[in-house]
Amino acid sequence: MPNIRSVIKDVKKSRENHQRNISAKSGMKTFIKKAKTAVEGGDKAAAESVALACSIIDKTAERGIIHKNAAARRKSRLMKKAAKAAAK
Repeated sequence: MPNIRSVIKDVKKSRENHQRNISAKSGMKTFIKKAKTAVEGGDKAAAESVALACSIIDKTAERGIIHKNAAARRKSRLMKKAAKAAAK
């Protein structure tokens, strides 16, 4: 543990941010999983869940929790699954 007061504050803030980022990533993954199951299950609300998941992914990338290219990749894969399921 550091002795300098400002470094102690930095460590505390870093831990808080880390916990927040972990929570945001977990929530994002949950929405992605819900969208995937809706698409695979053939639900009528699958399009809504995919749109919601894409929105959550965008917000996560906007906050800098995940990289913008990672967000684009996740959205692309999700939309690809949705399009494939809709074609059937």
